[in-house]
Amino acid sequence: MLLDQRRRKILQTVENSGFASLQDLVDETGVSESTIRRDLEHLGRSGHIRRTRGGAAYVGESLSDLNERGTRALSEKQSVARTLAAMIEPGEAVLLDGGTTTLEVARHLIGKSLQVVTNSLPIINLLANVQDIELITIGGYLYPKTGVALGPVAIASLSQIHVRRLIISVGGVTEIGLFNSNTLLVETERRMMDVAEEIVVVTDSGKLGHRSLAHLAPLERIDRVVVDSGITEEWRRIFADAGVEVTVAES
Repeated sequence: MLLDQRRRKILQTVENSGFASLQDLVDETGVSESTIRRDLEHLGRSGHIRRTRGGAAYVGESLSDLNERGTRALSEKQSVARTLAAMIEPGEAVLLDGGTTTLEVARHLIGKSLQVVTNSLPIINLLANVQDIELITIGGYLYPKTGVALGPVAIASLSQIHVRRLIISVGGVTEIGLFNSNTLLVETERRMMDVAEEIVVVTDSGKLGHRSLAHLAPLERIDRVVVDSGITEEWRRIFADAGVEVTVAES
């Protein structure tokens, strides 16, 4: 692997995971730890990563940022968001993770009297001054561009939280479960699942049958999925076999 190819590979690995250890990068590239250290020093000077004890964290612009992803399947996400928001009763405590679909959900919660807990900076900015919404924020390492707080601080913050519903978005869904694009993200989302009475996944049908970088949880771990009308009969059966309620949002 050529020098530039290796450094692009390292950067892609760190960006996808949010953090990568030296050993992860040695395994990924097949070069020595000393070579990886030199590559990280170079990438650190370029401003794309921050060197940490035992590895590196990504601090550059995300290769698939929130604005770019927000334009994909927008009408489907909006219909899913409207349907989910209509299910939420005034006075509920809900936990929203970061993502373009959950941001659409947050838009449709305006006007309801709720407690909203979130680790998403875009959702915080949207709801910060909204009357009747009591906003509780989850802190942590702020992942670039997506603006989602992740990692040990976020996980520790969640130990003080209990909510009626968790509303979560995903990067992909297959028969073996839910996937997302960042290993730090899925660690935080697993803790979110532990503090909710009901786990609701919101997704456009285009993500069904596709996987992302990191496995989050089996299908049996969730209670309901809200999806657009593009869902197939096969996927209705898959969810039913896993004991997951399906709510289809009409356009």
